[in-house]
Amino acid sequence: MGCERAVNTGSSNVARTRELTRGLIPDVEWAVFEPLIEKINELKRRRNAVILAHNYQTPEIFHGVADLTGDSLALAQQAQRSDADVIVMCGVFFMAETAKVLNPGRTVLIPDLEAGCSLADSITGADVRALRARHPGVPVVTYVNTSAEVKAESDICCTSANAVEVVESLGSERVIFVPDRYLAGYVAANTDVEILPWDGRCEVHEQFTAQQVRAYREQFPGVVVIAHPECRGEVLDAADVVGSTAAMVRYVRDHRPRRVAMITECSMADNVAAEFPDMELVRPCTVCPYMKRITLSGIVEALEKVQYRVEVPPEIAERARRSVEMMLAVGRGGGR
Repeated sequence: MGCERAVNTGSSNVARTRELTRGLIPDVEWAVFEPLIEKINELKRRRNAVILAHNYQTPEIFHGVADLTGDSLALAQQAQRSDADVIVMCGVFFMAETAKVLNPGRTVLIPDLEAGCSLADSITGADVRALRARHPGVPVVTYVNTSAEVKAESDICCTSANAVEVVESLGSERVIFVPDRYLAGYVAANTDVEILPWDGRCEVHEQFTAQQVRAYREQFPGVVVIAHPECRGEVLDAADVVGSTAAMVRYVRDHRPRRVAMITECSMADNVAAEFPDMELVRPCTVCPYMKRITLSGIVEALEKVQYRVEVPPEIAERARRSVEMMLAVGRGGGR
């Protein structure tokens, strides 16, 4: 993966987190954050819980209370290797569903039921069935940023890093690719397989433009631009590197550019800046409103009340798990 990590789940280490996030979190905010972090660590021990935080979570969550961090699929898989009874997903709802699909015997919680996703919400299981009827015999490849219901209607899942590999593994001349139109375009540009896309998009990544990239280059000479493949094709063409959140961190860790711009959700750059304080991070601050619904106080409530439980009907979970396992049999790339 390259970006996933495990954090010490022992007693609260607020001093370490404050030092790590110096310059990212104003000192005045620690009067609010510190007691919440301590309470969360106490509740984790009491509930035998593990906290999963996606790369787009804010620094006080990502560095302050998370036990496992990374992309959505990696988090669900890492949770499988833990001995926790309770999994708290600090991400969006489809990520919590994936965690439940891969950990059916565990209690999975999401701190806010309104933590949705514009991309996942762009397609339903009925839409996939209609696509199959329109294109008989054409296999369906589904990005992991989808509901369990959509995964269940698919032949195989993919991540943003292994999408091309998954598409080509099917040995088909044509493939239905859902739901992200821009990731579908990126795949189409890198394979001879005909891609039949769905018109979904991430409201965060769609905001970026090639003009912005050119402006970053003018303002910050020598900047290395890394873009997520959910961005428009013009942005990917203007970037130096295209990759998932995992690939972004791997590139930064391996190449150590003096200046780097990450064309993705705002908190990603904040979290990377904490790990690489000597690197200049250009921060295109486009915020995911759904990710930001997850807060320290919400995590406290989730653990205190054991709310909100995420359930996936067994028949859907079984079929969705099959689509994910089909992908894993092809090869594991990094996820979103």
